[in-house]
Amino acid sequence: MKKIANSWKILKYLFWLGPMLAIAGLSAGVVSGVWQPVPLALIIAGAVIIGLWFVLQNYLRSQTSTPLRDRTRSAEAGTNALTATVSVLVILGLVNFLAVRNPVRIDLTENQQFTLAPQTQTILENLNQPVKVWIFDRTQNPETKALLDRYRQQASGNFMYEFVDPQLQPGVAEQFGIRDFGEIYLEANDRRQSVPVEGLEPLTEAKLTNSIEQIFSDRTPKVYFLQGHGERPLGEGQGGLQEAIASLEDKNFIVEPLNLAEATEVPEDADAIAIAGPRQELFEGEVEALTAYLNNGGSLFLMIDPDTDPGLDSLLEEWGVKLDDRVAIDATGSGRLVGLGPTVPIVREYGDHPITRDFGNNISIYPSARPVETRPVEGVTESPLIWTDPQSWAEANLVEGRLEFDPQADRQGPLSLGVALTRSVAETDTSETPEATETENPETPEAAATETPESETADEGETSETEETPEEAKLVVLGNSQFATNGWFDQQLNRDVFINSITWLSTDQETLSIGVKPATSRRILMTPPLSRFLQLMAIFIFPLVAFAIAGFLWWRRR
Repeated sequence: MKKIANSWKILKYLFWLGPMLAIAGLSAGVVSGVWQPVPLALIIAGAVIIGLWFVLQNYLRSQTSTPLRDRTRSAEAGTNALTATVSVLVILGLVNFLAVRNPVRIDLTENQQFTLAPQTQTILENLNQPVKVWIFDRTQNPETKALLDRYRQQASGNFMYEFVDPQLQPGVAEQFGIRDFGEIYLEANDRRQSVPVEGLEPLTEAKLTNSIEQIFSDRTPKVYFLQGHGERPLGEGQGGLQEAIASLEDKNFIVEPLNLAEATEVPEDADAIAIAGPRQELFEGEVEALTAYLNNGGSLFLMIDPDTDPGLDSLLEEWGVKLDDRVAIDATGSGRLVGLGPTVPIVREYGDHPITRDFGNNISIYPSARPVETRPVEGVTESPLIWTDPQSWAEANLVEGRLEFDPQADRQGPLSLGVALTRSVAETDTSETPEATETENPETPEAAATETPESETADEGETSETEETPEEAKLVVLGNSQFATNGWFDQQLNRDVFINSITWLSTDQETLSIGVKPATSRRILMTPPLSRFLQLMAIFIFPLVAFAIAGFLWWRRR
């Protein structure tokens, strides 16, 4: 009888092993999406253990001399336990089924590492044609798969992907001209386009979103970088723009140098002109060519460093912009935490503009920057882009060693380091043509009555259409160019400021750059004594306390 009783106690614990294995198998299958071999083996093992438990339970009952009443109660208890177990399994199955059909993801990371950028969400929500990503590799990179799953969930049916092993499916690989493992192609609208990836690195959101944007685009914007006045070189090396140029080319931009000393005017195919860090003054004819380009609806990106005079005051004056000769000083001390000095402002405040609208409180860095001042000008719409901290100031004297705010010569922050401006071409032409000014803006009712009959009887439909879509000239002025140079370009949001500015100037797209979301380091720096103390706590003290509590509870219940 004692042996049977002991066996009965063992079977009680053995029973719970079965449901645990079955639940583990179901969970593994639902999460991974693969039911063989491990999840299926766990489910079968759990079912076998539960079945054996019922068989042995009936056998042991038949060997005992338990009264009928007790056996009935025992049978009822077993039936209740079985019903409860089956109910739990059914509930878990339904919960998992609903979770698979209606997945909900909550990103609790500080920098939203697993949340798609707003630009990507806008593109995916506006997809009106199916898009498919082909990944040619022997294995499924988990990071790439997780990213593609987020895209598919956001696109609601218009986004698909497929992993293809070129060795197992050589026909498909031959159709795409695959030569190496890790190549990725995008297919949409009867077009195929390679996604730029390096080797077997996981796919990134920036590259995939830019590729989707490009495959639906019918034009390739062209950007010219002015050269010949000591501007930043377009190649490698310290102070160069090689990283910035490569990022523009990845977004399907055509980038070429421009020397206005050799050309009398800006090329007609220019979507935007960038002037990055000129050290010498531009010739008068070059300034006139740039002014005429803007007056005809062009776009200009000026990145002007302190202690330089590119000779663009007359052009900037028409737009109400003035470059301060002082240097922005960051007095918050936050730069010292990352090894930066006070002449490197760390920016966290941005304007409500397509270039900076989605930046939040993330930071961008501008080593040795000058403030940008603006004044109201009729017909010009200005939007501040970048603001320094209120504790910053504009320093007029950097010769003396110690930096102190001088109310007589310095200017208290916050300081604007960048501004975006627009002006309609019609208004620009009006300011240059006296006759047009007198006709379109008459000072007296009599002058208004002298308008020609043709202007009075113009087609109302054509007039309204012109008013709705006027051609605009665009200008972005930043008091710094070093932020976009090699080494600084990939720091925080510097890339986004540069790419977004070029994109806004050269295209009408609202979906702009997507920067990398760096994982915040939360390491704890401990001294050697503190490290040894924590080791002793984990290895000896905590276990001894647990054993002492267990012994006390055993003694009380004994």
